[in-house]
Amino acid sequence: MNALFLAGEGVILRVSQTTASPSQAVWLMAQLALRGIRVPRLLNQGPIRVGDLAVFAIERIQADGDVDWVAVGEQIRRVHEWPVSEVRGNYPLPLCDDFPWWNTAAVLADVDDLLDGAARAGLIAAIHAHGDWRSRVTERVVCHGDVHPGNIIQSADGPVLLDWDLACHAPAAWDHAMLMTWSRVWGGDPSAYERFASGYGQSMHNDPLAQSLALMRNVTATLMRLRAGRADPSAADEAQSRLRYWRGDPDAPAWRAQ
Repeated sequence: MNALFLAGEGVILRVSQTTASPSQAVWLMAQLALRGIRVPRLLNQGPIRVGDLAVFAIERIQADGDVDWVAVGEQIRRVHEWPVSEVRGNYPLPLCDDFPWWNTAAVLADVDDLLDGAARAGLIAAIHAHGDWRSRVTERVVCHGDVHPGNIIQSADGPVLLDWDLACHAPAAWDHAMLMTWSRVWGGDPSAYERFASGYGQSMHNDPLAQSLALMRNVTATLMRLRAGRADPSAADEAQSRLRYWRGDPDAPAWRAQ
């Protein structure tokens, strides 16, 4: 988990609990920039360490218009073309399915008391239909891990990709999945994914694995909002809103990113 603090007009302080050497994050940002991928510029050579916290000074990027999704797709393609062998040993690259929230059976059991029968049935049906996605993965690449509008900012020089904490070794569809339902479920720009796919050089709308990942990402997003809602009333409200989708409510509202 991270926290961001504004420090003057041009600096953001990013504070995070360290799960790996902060020097690896410095290496990753430098290597991505060398490959033509726009990332936030670090203003200090290394982080300040305070106990188990690391503090980075990062250039504050001023938003400049709508996101150029074609350019985002082009950049994600470069990420996927980066040989995994060049990353391993320099930066943690876990399998995408090793993140704990992808143990859907355990998370579903943890929030079962918060579910009504119809919502539970909808979620379980989705998991039964698409939860076997791991068995269908045949190839993995370096992935950003969390491509969605909240992690992109359009600068004067083009889109900048933020938040690489979930970088992982995953099928290429992993970085397509969130945008594939961005319009239909999240109420976002209906042209965003098509433009992203154009820049990437391939649409995955008809790819069965990508379709499963798109749906399963929404399953996990719902379950994690339910879990967060035990301590956060706004998360609880959003979780209840999302459950209307799983009940099959035709008037279910668009989801809100939090």
